[in-house]
Amino acid sequence: MSTTGATADPLATLGSLPGVAESVETVRKAVDRVYGHRIMRRRSNAVTSEAALRGSRGSAALSGADWALEEVRRRTDFSADPEARVVGGALRLTAEAGQLLSIWRQSPLRVLARLHLVAAASEGPETGRPRQAGEAVDEPLVELPLPDAPEVSGRLEGLADLIIAGSAAPALVTAAVVHGELLALRPFTAHNGLIARAAERIVLIGSGLDPKAVCPAEVGHAELGRASYLAALEGYVSGTPEGMAAWIAHCGRAVELGARESTAVCEALQRGAA
Repeated sequence: MSTTGATADPLATLGSLPGVAESVETVRKAVDRVYGHRIMRRRSNAVTSEAALRGSRGSAALSGADWALEEVRRRTDFSADPEARVVGGALRLTAEAGQLLSIWRQSPLRVLARLHLVAAASEGPETGRPRQAGEAVDEPLVELPLPDAPEVSGRLEGLADLIIAGSAAPALVTAAVVHGELLALRPFTAHNGLIARAAERIVLIGSGLDPKAVCPAEVGHAELGRASYLAALEGYVSGTPEGMAAWIAHCGRAVELGARESTAVCEALQRGAA
């Protein structure tokens, strides 16, 4: 996303694209339904915990580790093979996201560096910093042109400036842009998809749209499918108004589906079945 131009609030401009206001309103109603459920008054912590688990599973699935929910729930060792490490990374990122909310608005680049450290769970020279010229990117499921290191640096700075400056844009718009920009840039040598979805989660929680983290967009992204996800991402990368609006709408639908998932959890808890 270009952050230059005449407007002082490009995110708010995206909020005026055709169809975006409708997506924002639909998401707000879906979130309100979850928060209005009677179980949320008594057992919101249980719903939050379950949403975190299901969101982690969904994010891992989009990065190639499509495990059954019960397998994620029962497993304790996530170091045995590449898929297990992806699932472990997704779980760690979900747990870490809530600890970084206060830092995000002041230093988003610091938060992104921390997310990479958490996802990688290693201490290599490339860990915790954007990739440098000549470094390869391990993100085989995102087959889009890869921006070079100088472009990555400039666009990350621009994204950080937007977040720090604040915006009148709805939370959905900001979350979608953060998510899309990180996937388009793939700023780290690995784990970019997991990090992009964790950053989307941080925006949705920190904005106040989903303060208890019970509407896991990762669940919705996974349910909509990888093909749909990547097709919508191509719209974002195109930079056209239609493409940007389609990506925002896709992210909105993902949040709606995450909200629906947690509504089902609430119903199960109410029945005493979970």
